Amino acid sequence: MKKLITISCVIVTYLAMAACGGNGGNDNALGDKPTTPTKPTKPTTTSNGIKNNPITKNIPKSLGSLYQGNDFNRYTSLTAPNGKSIHIVAQSKITDEQILRAKNVLLHYLTDYKGSQFGGDKKAVANKMADNGALLTLLNGQDDGKNPVGNKVQGQPLYQNEIQVEGSKWYMAQNYDDHRDATYEEILHMVHDTGIGVDSKNTQPGALPAYQQKIRAAQKNGLSKNLWGRGGENKAWIKELGKENSLSQEYLASVVDSYYGLWGAWKDGTGGMWDIYIAKTRDDIKAKDPMGYALMGKFLHPYITYNAQISASLNGNFSLKYDAKKPYTNHSRYLKDVTLLGKNNNSVTVNELDNNIIGNTGSNTVIFSGKSSEYKVTKNKGKTIVTDTVKNRDGKNTLAKIEKLQFADKTVNAQ
Repeated sequence: MKKLITISCVIVTYLAMAACGGNGGNDNALGDKPTTPTKPTKPTTTSNGIKNNPITKNIPKSLGSLYQGNDFNRYTSLTAPNGKSIHIVAQSKITDEQILRAKNVLLHYLTDYKGSQFGGDKKAVANKMADNGALLTLLNGQDDGKNPVGNKVQGQPLYQNEIQVEGSKWYMAQNYDDHRDATYEEILHMVHDTGIGVDSKNTQPGALPAYQQKIRAAQKNGLSKNLWGRGGENKAWIKELGKENSLSQEYLASVVDSYYGLWGAWKDGTGGMWDIYIAKTRDDIKAKDPMGYALMGKFLHPYITYNAQISASLNGNFSLKYDAKKPYTNHSRYLKDVTLLGKNNNSVTVNELDNNIIGNTGSNTVIFSGKSSEYKVTKNKGKTIVTDTVKNRDGKNTLAKIEKLQFADKTVNAQ
């Protein structure tokens, strides 16, 4: 979704989708010289049977002739439990780090949330996405009409300038006008349209019609009570969404963005999604849109489930703990597991989520909140386990390739 002052971006269903991307310049996607991340060299399989395939230069011809040229040069996929593929294709200016970030977000949405009403077993959602031909298209530049194939691609577009990689300059700065992170929004649209399913017209068969009923009810409640779709300037856009049957998709994406802290650093309004949604933060959703808040726990984890690959461009500290002085921590506070890429000497500040942290080839430090005497440090199979004895603070942390442990009173060797 573009910043909405006057609405010109038309949201359509997945069958003929034109993504609503972020604004911004056409500089490098990381704000730095591109670097090559650690990436899988062979497929790995998730606990619910989804196979995570490596990045390759071989784009399947079955996707169509459009992707056999036109600056498309890489491909990756998830293999659903039914053996069919969920496809991802990328143009040349998309970095490998961005491809991995996009695929990680998709995997997050498809990771089982045991005990939840609709997310306890997401195999059916993944299978339905594959059956419906789900395709994520990562495009150069931004959604400004200048990409010559931007309006020709099938499936869900996501543009270079709206994919933030954890630890990159764009991520750390959180400049919404130039590089707003739309990754969660756009990939959720694909999961919603091709996997969960949307009721009424212009839709494909979905795996969770009962969940969609609750999404629809919350969307109607939000619209009727001016919790979402706010602002007189947005009336024409809301009317167009209604014609296209895209209201529930856009509403859900607004809730999810705020739930995972993606609007917490925005300074130009009191709500989320360019002030279209009343809630900016997770606490706001709970207080102001309880029906939207209830949707989250029925399908989505409260934290980010993937191991975030921290950009090799990072040179300094990456905090998993919320810090009002660090805008990106509105989102990073929900990360649990991270891997530092590259060779810079970096540090990671833990949060309360029992972090798993893997260092890079440099000298890495993990930072804790309390004094050293308040932690139990043990070794297990080459890993360092640091457990906070103070409840609800730093949790239990499993560390690999980490050289230093920094406590409030001193810094010690981890090895």
